This record gives sequence, structure tokens and C-alpha cells, in this order.
Amino acid sequence: MSETPPESPMNPFKRATRRLEALLRRVAPRGLLGRSILIIVLPVLLTQALMTWYFFDRHWDFISRRLASVTAGEIAMVLDIHQSSNGGITWEDLATPAARDMRLRIEFLPGASLPDVQPSSAFSILDNTLSRELSQRLNRPFWFDLKSRPEFVEIRVAVEGGVLQVLARQDRVFVTNGHIFLTYLIVTGTLLLAVAFLFLRNQVRPIARLAVAAENFGKGIDEPEFKPAGAREVRRAALAFIQMRDRIYRHIHQRTEMLAGVSHDLRTPLTRMKLELALMDAEGGSVLALKSDVEEMGRMLEEYLEFARGQRAETATPTDITALLETACADMVRQGMKVELDADRDLGAAVRPQAIRRAVNNLLDNALTYGRHVRMTARAMGPQIEITVDDDGPGIPAHQREEAFRPFRRLDEARNQDAGGGVGLGLSIARDIARAHGGDITLSDSPAGGLRARLVLPS
Repeated sequence: MSETPPESPMNPFKRATRRLEALLRRVAPRGLLGRSILIIVLPVLLTQALMTWYFFDRHWDFISRRLASVTAGEIAMVLDIHQSSNGGITWEDLATPAARDMRLRIEFLPGASLPDVQPSSAFSILDNTLSRELSQRLNRPFWFDLKSRPEFVEIRVAVEGGVLQVLARQDRVFVTNGHIFLTYLIVTGTLLLAVAFLFLRNQVRPIARLAVAAENFGKGIDEPEFKPAGAREVRRAALAFIQMRDRIYRHIHQRTEMLAGVSHDLRTPLTRMKLELALMDAEGGSVLALKSDVEEMGRMLEEYLEFARGQRAETATPTDITALLETACADMVRQGMKVELDADRDLGAAVRPQAIRRAVNNLLDNALTYGRHVRMTARAMGPQIEITVDDDGPGIPAHQREEAFRPFRRLDEARNQDAGGGVGLGLSIARDIARAHGGDITLSDSPAGGLRARLVLPS
């Protein structure tokens, strides 16, 4: 018997890729609009970041170093001319040509000394660049200030007998138009984001409207004003949805009309049979059994028709669910049933009230048929309304609970899904109504010892 080879460890690259994908799934936008904007804007932002890095690391830094080098060289040349003249050329003599030819304002401060503290500018890279260039060109102590004077850079150099003060315009020492480039990037990025948002919102809006129309259709709310819009693919999807909706409506209408016709045709002979049985004088067991069969056929016929209608004719309207449940429980109590209601106040939802009333009645009938005490609760659970019906009857085994919702199916003799005493359509109709509203009905064990039916509706 061959042994299974051990599984090879995951490639570090694959592990890192999976971690990156997990991180992106957590931080990425959930909506289509956000993801579309991210797909368009993120590459542009990365490109702008690379351009900014290139501009400051190459162009801006290179030009600033060149300008600082030229300024430091000019100051060094002034110092060399003064030193080589052996006092023949004074600092005042050098001030005029320096201002005219090099645009440097120089002034000799006799007896002065360099400040002890070196001020720092907003950009330390400027301090480092100018300090490096002055150190290379000047073989004597110096001090400079980049921020005290708005338009000038002040440089002081220690010379014999005092300090030489040099004022140079900022645009001669470093690049001063870097903010223009940053402003351009910010403005273009903002415009791109605005244009992308406006354009993509118009493209996503038809998809959102299609999703809302499909959701409302599932809840039984018709939107006759919904029309295809947007891109070609979105229009095709919307048109396919409209065609599907029309086919479903047509199918439901045809089924209802067919069952209505069958019901009408069968009611006539059933009525004649009831009349003949009523006129018969015999009261034997066979006659009573025949009357019971006719009554059962009538109930079966009504349940068939109710199941086939699917409650599509009713229009969904804002409904007070709490009041609806109170009315349903009150009707059961008037019939001598024991029903306890515990519901939150002001529970409301857009539903077909008669259909929901029928679903609730079916759940109550089913519970009261097999239990002596029934408790109904209704709670608001976030975007949903949860209605539970608990009884103390024999319950339904877990493996048969889904079977209980199948139409025309009976369970064991202890308990079946026939809530109406007919053909076993009570829970089937109730679940069909719940799902038509975008909700559902599930069965589970009840704290009372019997069965719990849980009806969930979107609020």
C-alpha cells in the first residue's frame, strides 16, 4: 500500500498573494459604483504618485542643487576677489557689481558673529542641499536662514573683522514653483474623480433600478414604470427581466383562470349532489358518509383554487403587522381557542394584507389542530419582522419538516401538514405567501415541546 506523499509547503509568493487578496477583499468597496471608481482612479493616483516622486527626486532636487551650487559659487567668488585684493577692494566696492551682475545683496557687518542656532525651514531637503553646497564652496563658517525673509535667503559668512551678509532671491537658490506642480496634480486628480463619479453613477443607476425592480417583483410589488436604460448589456438584462416577469404573470393568470373554470364547473354538480342528499329521507350510514365526502370535496376544491391563485391579485400596501396579528388571534379566541400574543408595537411592512392574514391563520390553524396552547410572538429583527408560532403538540421530526411544506403530502398519523382539514395545503400556501413577499417560513423545535413555525418578512 503506497503512502500519500506529504503535501508540499505553500510557495511564499502564493502565500503573500493570498494575504494580499484577503486584505483587498476586506478593504475594497462593496458596491459596484465604489469598485468601478477604484478601478479607474487607483491607476491614475499611482501614476501621479510616481510622477511626483520622479519630479521631486530628479527634476526638483537636481535643479535645486544646481541653483544652490551657483549661488554658493558666486559667494565664494566674491570672497576670493576680496581676499586676493589684499584690502584694495572693499566690501562696498563689491556690493554694486554683485547686485548688478549676480543679483546678490552683500553687506559687511563689522564686529558681528554668526548666530548660535541654525533655523530650519519647512523642507529639510532644502536645508541639506544648501548646506552641502556651501560647505563644498566655502572654507569658512557660515549660517543661513530660509524662512525669516519672505522672498530672500539670508546667508552669513564669517570673514576677517566681522560677518558678510548676503541676501539672494529664493528663486536663485532653489525651485520655488513646486507647489504649482502639486496643485496641478491635486486639481487634475479631483476633476478625474468627479468626472468618474458622475459618469459611473449614471452607469450604475440602471443596474440599481433593475435590482430594486427584481426585489420588488419577488415581494409582489409591481413597478410598471420600470424601463430598460443604461449601457447595452444593462438594457438587455432589463429587457430579459421584463419579458420574464410578463411570462410569469401570464402563467399565473392562465393557471388561475384554468382553476377558476374547473372550480366553477365542479361546483355545479357538487351543488346538485348536496341538494339531492338534503332531499333524501334516508339517514343511514351510507348517506351520512356520502354527505361527508361531498363536504370534503368542496373543501378540497376551495383549497386547490386558493393554492393556484398564489395571492397575486392583491396589491402590496403599507400594513400594520401588529394590528393584523391582534385581529387574527382575536378571531381564534372568539372560536374558543387558546392563543397568546406577544408582539412589538408599531410593526409595519409593505405586504398584501389578506395574503399575510391567510398565512398567519394557516399557521395558527396548524398549531391549534395539534396543540392545546399556542403562543405567537412578533419582533423587529433589523431589516426583518420575525413572527413565531409555538405549540405544545407532538411536533414534526427534523427529517420530515421540509416534507411538510410540499403540497398534497401527508406525514405520519401523529401530525401532518394539513392545516385546513382538507388536502394538506396549509403550510404550502403559507410558505408560498411568505416567499412571494421576499421572506420564508421554517420549522423547528418549540420551547413549549411541540413545533415552532418561524415566519420572516422584510420590513
